[in-house]
Amino acid sequence: MDILDLIVELFTNADHFLVALATDYGTLIYVAMFLIFFLETGFVFMSFLPGDSLLFVAGTVAASGTASPWLIMLAVIAGAIVGNTVGYKQGRWLGNRIYSGNISWINENKLRHAHDFYMKHGGKTIMLARFIPIVRAFAPLIAGAAKMNGLRFELFSSVGAIVWAMSIVGAGYLFGNIPFIKNNLSMILLLGIIAAICGPLLVGAVWQFVQKRREANESQQSEK
Repeated sequence: MDILDLIVELFTNADHFLVALATDYGTLIYVAMFLIFFLETGFVFMSFLPGDSLLFVAGTVAASGTASPWLIMLAVIAGAIVGNTVGYKQGRWLGNRIYSGNISWINENKLRHAHDFYMKHGGKTIMLARFIPIVRAFAPLIAGAAKMNGLRFELFSSVGAIVWAMSIVGAGYLFGNIPFIKNNLSMILLLGIIAAICGPLLVGAVWQFVQKRREANESQQSEK
């Protein structure tokens, strides 16, 4: 199986993709898992890569004895942490240029609001964003631009990556051999891709609703 076929398999038949890597290329499965989750979080334009569903499928593949669940978890955790760090560094660079006036098309006041938000809720945001497709690619970038403390960011990024990888890969490992799940892995992957598209839209809609409610409350208080 050539590289192009493997890429197609990643999006259409992830279990075959992982089994092919493990059987034909040995330890390359762990390198691939690291790269996928590094790219997904390290570069916003790569956030389309399958995330949660691929983790679950990886757990089911490990349950069949094809790969080590612990090494898969370790590869994913390492890729997610390094990817988050790269995203954070990009955000710091971007934020510095905004504050210095080199990027005028981004509202500096909104960035300052983001800074205040990350000062209060940054840790929880980084951890929870790990479980939301696409959003997890933007959260480190915004955290960096908002100048969230670097050590605090790395702490919550690491904890979030560990909990995320171990819970989802673990779920696939424990439940992946159930006949219904084993026979419908492609559907699980498809549902994961749909969630990757709809999840951020739902989060955005909720955020807009909360913002409007807050503005309405502030307006009522000012009238009083």
